[in-house]
Amino acid sequence: MAPTATEPEQSQQHTKKAVGLAALDASGRLSPLAITRRSTGDDDVMIKILYCGICHSDLHSIKNDWKNAKYPMIPGHEIAGEVTEVGKNVTKFKAGDRVGVGCMVNSCQSCESCDKGFENHCPGIIFTYNSVDRDGTVTHGGYSSMVVVHERFVVRFPDAMPLDKGAPLLCAGITVYSPMKYHGLNVPGLHLGVLGLGGLGHVAVKFGKAFGMKVTVISSSPGKKQEALERLGADAFVVSKDADEMKAAVSTMDGIINTVSANIPMAPLLGLLKPNGKMIMVGLPEQPIEVPPFALVARNKTLAGSCIGGMRDTQEMLDLAAKHGVTADIEVISAEYVNTAMERLAKADVRYRFVIDIANTLDKAAAAATTE
Repeated sequence: MAPTATEPEQSQQHTKKAVGLAALDASGRLSPLAITRRSTGDDDVMIKILYCGICHSDLHSIKNDWKNAKYPMIPGHEIAGEVTEVGKNVTKFKAGDRVGVGCMVNSCQSCESCDKGFENHCPGIIFTYNSVDRDGTVTHGGYSSMVVVHERFVVRFPDAMPLDKGAPLLCAGITVYSPMKYHGLNVPGLHLGVLGLGGLGHVAVKFGKAFGMKVTVISSSPGKKQEALERLGADAFVVSKDADEMKAAVSTMDGIINTVSANIPMAPLLGLLKPNGKMIMVGLPEQPIEVPPFALVARNKTLAGSCIGGMRDTQEMLDLAAKHGVTADIEVISAEYVNTAMERLAKADVRYRFVIDIANTLDKAAAAATTE
């Protein structure tokens, strides 16, 4: 790693020193960066970060694939840690609590969406990183030693939930849980298709089974069949490139959670739905998708999208996951390994989520960088 750099000082008088792993340009290479966090405000929770999951959107962001990068960028929105300090107005949390922070750290808190508990739909949403906060500073994510967040955007980890395996649920978990809840794909006995078996897909399978559904994994990779059925508990597996298997599955599914980010033919997949069936997209293909109108209209089918979820639903998701033993399958890595992990992630070489051991390895990585 490169020597530790220093971020320009924030304009606030009272700040806390921290260190993070930052991308300085579109190469996406991460290196230690000394930063400052705001001091704990009246409504804030200060969190010592213990673990942070690596989401595929982190990789897109640090490489500026979405053309909105603000450098230096410290990614990470699957944050698990421990409360170290709370503001005087905070009532939900106290020092020592096990908590998490997901994809957002603030919103306007007054619009219709916020009032209904859907902060994720707020026009003034402030994302956990690469977003401009209310004080004009750019937010930094969880690949860092600590963070200060408004109480509303902090969730509690149930006692039964391990922090390392629970961290990815703050993005991957709520991303699949929310559409399942709001599109009625959480009813025992219904048949759920999960398209794609990666970071999102493997969690969708687990939630489907927790809801008592029949779950079929749809994948272009025959090699994932054994894992889907034996390790993750899916009921069936369909190879999307196998015409016979696809034909046998036509009109059998009540809904499909589409986690795929590649551009793939939609008509054959929509054909797997029963009349009135729904496909919910949570993956983000880079190019526009083509949907033959007949594939939707003829049998009253729905194609919808979903993006993360509100804070109330995120806490509900964690509580249900803990009750049913739903966690992410992870590979815990050190901070020094993060660039190698990103290279592997780009090749889909992970089962199914990298999680950085921030507490035990970040300071070591930063210290090593300063002596190189």
